Amino acid sequence: MTTVLYSEALYADDQVERAVFGPEVDVRMRAPESLAGLTDADCTEADGLMLFRHWCSAADIARFPRLRAIVRMGVGYDRIDRAAAAARGILVCNVPDYGTMEVADHAIALAVTLRRGVLLYHETQRHDPPAPWEPIASPLIRRLGAQTFGIVGLGRIGTAAALRAKGLGFAVAFFDPYLPNGTELALGVARARTLEKLLAQADVLSVHAPLTRETRGLIGARELARLPAGAVLVNTARGPIVDLDAVEAALRSGQLAGAGLDVVPQEPPVDVPPLLRAYRAREPWLDGRLVITPHAAFHSPEAWDDIRRKSAETMAAALLSSRPQNVIPPDAL
Repeated sequence: MTTVLYSEALYADDQVERAVFGPEVDVRMRAPESLAGLTDADCTEADGLMLFRHWCSAADIARFPRLRAIVRMGVGYDRIDRAAAAARGILVCNVPDYGTMEVADHAIALAVTLRRGVLLYHETQRHDPPAPWEPIASPLIRRLGAQTFGIVGLGRIGTAAALRAKGLGFAVAFFDPYLPNGTELALGVARARTLEKLLAQADVLSVHAPLTRETRGLIGARELARLPAGAVLVNTARGPIVDLDAVEAALRSGQLAGAGLDVVPQEPPVDVPPLLRAYRAREPWLDGRLVITPHAAFHSPEAWDDIRRKSAETMAAALLSSRPQNVIPPDAL
């Protein structure tokens, strides 16, 4: 019998999984703190491994002699040692088509919340005494149609964000060196041929790239300095793409008027960086300028159901068919 092991008990039952896999698959739900907490018996018998938050190292993979497929129940696959999996001939798959609308909506919500001063007015009206009952002159607040919404990474989510931003009146530009010529024509947006050219025009910079060797640390002090003064940064992709200390410095100098972050380099933050400490302490210089959400952009009840079903379908294709889907090539960045 084929065995699929879920290392995290995310759902109250396994009815959806059993409906997808059928009676010939043994579905096992476990809930250890990490893969190291799995029993030897479970590891020995698993043909497929489902991962959500857990990391999967080469040492972890070595415990699974029968393993044929790993499915990351999400888009990013940086938690998996793909070289170790490839050396064993283990397929690594992800679920790229869930949460697309939610993350795009979240990115736009962060941008508009900052750029229309919603967060600024919300916070200052709760002061004691509250701010005067009148508009606030702030570099944050600008007409959306007078700005360029810059996108780094025009994949599924980046494209959805581009269409939403365009609908709100932003001029939209993107940088993505891996897309074929003409993508911009199909969407009716502008293409920047280099990151530097995108940065120079991006009043809002929204990050939608995967975390790879190429994108780790992509947005740092040098890049933020190339943005127009008073720009807004939004990151709903992966925390390590953006240098958080550089964001703090840019916010303090005024180079950034605001930032909306759904992701940070370490999640959850243990060694809390200075910017998060200032945010949590409600330091006045950050009033209305920084909003942080806990890597929750993907979440909705509908997206949560999608993860469940689509992950099972991806694993079933890998183990039970000759046509696996959503396979990450071993040499992908």
